[in-house]
Amino acid sequence: MSVLLLSFPSFLFGSEDSPPPSPPPTPSFSLFHVSPFSLAESLSLSGCLVDGRDEPSEPAPREAAESDGGYFNAIMSFPANYPNSPPTVRFTSEMWHPNVYPDGRVCISILHPPGEDPNGYELASERWTPVHTVESIVLSIISMLSSPNDESPANVEAAKEWREMRDAFKKKVSRIVRRSQEML
Repeated sequence: MSVLLLSFPSFLFGSEDSPPPSPPPTPSFSLFHVSPFSLAESLSLSGCLVDGRDEPSEPAPREAAESDGGYFNAIMSFPANYPNSPPTVRFTSEMWHPNVYPDGRVCISILHPPGEDPNGYELASERWTPVHTVESIVLSIISMLSSPNDESPANVEAAKEWREMRDAFKKKVSRIVRRSQEML
C-alpha cells in the first residue's frame, strides 16, 4: 500500500475561533511516499491532508488553535495512460467544500482531461498536460482549499453556503476539522 502524507497550513481550513492571519503565510506542504511497490505497480497513492506542520511530530504552530487544521484522507489514482491523462484525487474523509463533490472527488481544472472544455468554461491551458506533477496537483489543491471557485462548483450546496452564509460554512468546516482530529 502506498502512503502519501501531505501537510497543509492550518489557516486553509479556517476556524470559528480564530481568523486567518493577515497577511496569510505562504502555503507549504510536506510530501512523504512510502511504498513496497513502485508507482507503476500500485497506480495510486493514499494519504492524509493535515495542518501546517512540516513534520507530523512537530508541535502545531504557535498561532494555530487546536481546532485549526485537520486530518483528511485522500487517494490519488493514476490511470494506465498516465501522464497523458490526469490522475484523480478523492477525499475519503468527510469534506465540505464547493470544489469537492459529495463523494469526495476533487474538481479542479488541472485534473480535467487535456484539450478544449466542452462547456467553454476553462481554457485548454488550464487543464491537464503531461508536464504536471504530483507537486503541481498538491499546490492546486492548496489553492483550491483556500480560494474556492463557487462559480463552477462540484458541491452546489457548499458553494451556496460559502457565498450566502459564510459563518455557517466556517462552523461546519470547523466541526469537520475537529472530528478529523478526534479520529487520530
